[in-house]
Amino acid sequence: MPAGHYRFPARVSRVFQVRQQAQPKAVRDIAWRAQRRLAQRYRHLSARKLALNKICIAIARELSAFVWDIARQIKPAT
Repeated sequence: MPAGHYRFPARVSRVFQVRQQAQPKAVRDIAWRAQRRLAQRYRHLSARKLALNKICIAIARELSAFVWDIARQIKPAT
């Protein structure tokens, strides 16, 4: 999901619910925590009247940390 999508409120649509059923609970929890935090962060930075590019870069940087956390906690099946 591109960083600009976090301008919308955090939610899990029906399509995402179905898609996430095959994922481990730890991954779903991290993803939901990321969605809530990044949507809030986007609103906060936008309220400060920062440039859209700066907001998207800041969100993308934090998003990469959540992706790293998922990769660190979940070991791939061998």
